[in-house]
Amino acid sequence: MSLSALCSLLLATTLLLMQSLTDAACSDCFVSSRASYYPNSDEQGTDVGACGFGSFGATVNGGDVSAASNLYRDGLGCGACYQVRCTNSAYCSDNGVTIVITDQGSGDNTDFILSKRAFTKMAQTSDAAATLLSFGVVDIQYRRVSCSYPSKNITFKIHESSSNPHYLAFAIEYQQGKTDITALQLCETQNFVCKLLSRSSGAVWSVNSPPSGPLLVRMLFSDDDGEDTWVVPVNNIPQDWKAGQTYDSGVQVNQ
Repeated sequence: MSLSALCSLLLATTLLLMQSLTDAACSDCFVSSRASYYPNSDEQGTDVGACGFGSFGATVNGGDVSAASNLYRDGLGCGACYQVRCTNSAYCSDNGVTIVITDQGSGDNTDFILSKRAFTKMAQTSDAAATLLSFGVVDIQYRRVSCSYPSKNITFKIHESSSNPHYLAFAIEYQQGKTDITALQLCETQNFVCKLLSRSSGAVWSVNSPPSGPLLVRMLFSDDDGEDTWVVPVNNIPQDWKAGQTYDSGVQVNQ
């Protein structure tokens, strides 16, 4: 190989390595977009959001929640957390607000429709918050961040449409970290026969004719690097599960 060809190869390899390092670093980079807020709501979010969280979707994270458009990702984005900050230095704080996706929606070229509480928390002062509300839509920057629920384990909330033993649907609450749950299996605890659940809507997973007895849930977590990890909770869903009840999994993730 000639010296010039060797130099070209080394240059190309160096550029590829630099690009890979840049891409890795930019998993935490801010993205420019726009945000609005729920105009006809109270300070918190909505309890009828597309994620299927119910009242949890209105009050989780202290009511700092949001609907998302593209970031909804056909329900995969439900429960994901983002740091959102508006960019007008005259009114906006540096840190902005951390929100949880609990609904689907889009506005005027927006990625987020925030609760009023979250929208005003992007401001420096209460007067600035009133000004932001008068704008209706603001330019923002956002990035995905880890969700944090101190002293909380992942919880299974049995959906009200469930009927034991014929149909089981549940939403997953209090998931920490910034990975996505991409698959769920529901298994009998005695002979370990498993059924793959379907994402029926948003964060709600469901199965017809669920396995009998106490139920073990296997959750597949996937990160931005394509790494998949199966997590098995400490606690099972009891045999006499009931619609509307919540069951503590006994585990939490921090990825």
